[in-house]
Amino acid sequence: MEQASIDPLRQQFDQQVRSRFPDDAIERVEVLQYGDDPQVEPGQFLARVTLNTPGGEEERKQAFEALHASNHAAFIELRHELNNLPVDVVLQFVAGGQRPEGAPWGPFLQLIGPKAGIGGPGPCGPGGPGDGPAQTPVMARLGAEDLETLDTLITAGIATSRADAVRWALARIRERPAYGQLRARTREIEELKSQF
Repeated sequence: MEQASIDPLRQQFDQQVRSRFPDDAIERVEVLQYGDDPQVEPGQFLARVTLNTPGGEEERKQAFEALHASNHAAFIELRHELNNLPVDVVLQFVAGGQRPEGAPWGPFLQLIGPKAGIGGPGPCGPGGPGDGPAQTPVMARLGAEDLETLDTLITAGIATSRADAVRWALARIRERPAYGQLRARTREIEELKSQF
């Protein structure tokens, strides 16, 4: 999306956030698109609200959880507003304050896209309405080349998200005869180990 097209979205999101939360609670409001941040997938936007949570890691966590508890309805209302947009927007709340360079954001709550599922570590916990049966969330750190591979699968229409692209790639591996042989050998090794 071009800069001129995303500016109204940024302004609208900033206004919606600031109308629902106390001014002193918000450190920064951003709308990021693909290419702005490695977390953003092709065709997606990331609406990130950095909360004003000064102090050390434990203080930041407590302040984050207190804000969430006292403004739970505002979190849900904001997600519903974003669901009305014609684009897929991931809503992410992160604890602000000082953090070492390259350190993780700390506690966060991430409300996913139009399905309004709740995910990521944080006060609401992992999982959500969008989770399917027998699925296990897995986090992996990928380099630029691996991200580019996943994003190419999305752009080509083979997958709808990075998670979907990983599932697609794993399915292709399972289709190979060598994988069946590898599984058989693994079972043999496990059987031998159990005899010790």
